[in-house]
Amino acid sequence: MTLLRRRTVFDSMMKIVATTLAVMMIAVLAWILWTLFYRGLSALSFSVFTQPTLPPGKGGGMANAIVGTLIQVGLSVVIAAPIGVMAGTYLAELGNTSKIAGTVRFINDVLLSAPSILIGLFVYQIVVLPFGGFSAWAGAISLAIVILPVVVRATEDMMRLVPGSLREAAFALGASHWMVVSSVMWRAARAGIVTGVLLAVARAAGETAPLLFTSLGNTSWSFDMTKPMASLPIAIYNYAGSPYDEWVALAWAGALIITVGVLTLNILSRVLIAGVRRS
Repeated sequence: MTLLRRRTVFDSMMKIVATTLAVMMIAVLAWILWTLFYRGLSALSFSVFTQPTLPPGKGGGMANAIVGTLIQVGLSVVIAAPIGVMAGTYLAELGNTSKIAGTVRFINDVLLSAPSILIGLFVYQIVVLPFGGFSAWAGAISLAIVILPVVVRATEDMMRLVPGSLREAAFALGASHWMVVSSVMWRAARAGIVTGVLLAVARAAGETAPLLFTSLGNTSWSFDMTKPMASLPIAIYNYAGSPYDEWVALAWAGALIITVGVLTLNILSRVLIAGVRRS
């Protein structure tokens, strides 16, 4: 067999293996989604969105957990997004010449791959224990740490994709460095930066481990940020192993809600990325 023939056969075999594995992964994903939608839709009702969790046998829903998740995730975005954008801008603008930037990039890479449970333990030590108990603030801070490295990386990468000619033109017109960054670089990279924030939110919205050590959860309505607060991931974690059928059903409904939310954010981010590429 000639060398060309062997290479052709090997290439065909690798294509078959890769295609087979891809089909298997798609089949597993479809199976998971079908099970989730089948079990979740059957448990979904209007009361899930309007009533808090009640004792077994009395119905109830997950409205308190949904609101708690929105509050904590929303606050974490308010905390992490500005810091992440500024840090990513610093890395993009000074990352090639500053030793500090190299250190920041290394720490960000460590955070990006750090297990979320370690982040929860860290916030437990620096926020929960010193301030005397679990709280929604601690939960929001832990989620902000989860979001932060994703936003930093996305901001740096998107700003590095901005053509250098735009910077040069702005400097040639006499603009200061800050004006170039705020009026040219950020404007050109805004869709990519927003996409990074959405992906970070999608990641944080489904995190359970950090919230176990920080906001803990609550079975009733609570808007006090200094007290434990309900969230969908914690509610799913608690109800999925419950001996009560209605709570297990609520866990499936909650899993469906959070999955649809994460899928929506991912689809929106893909749309934004496609828009950036077309432009």
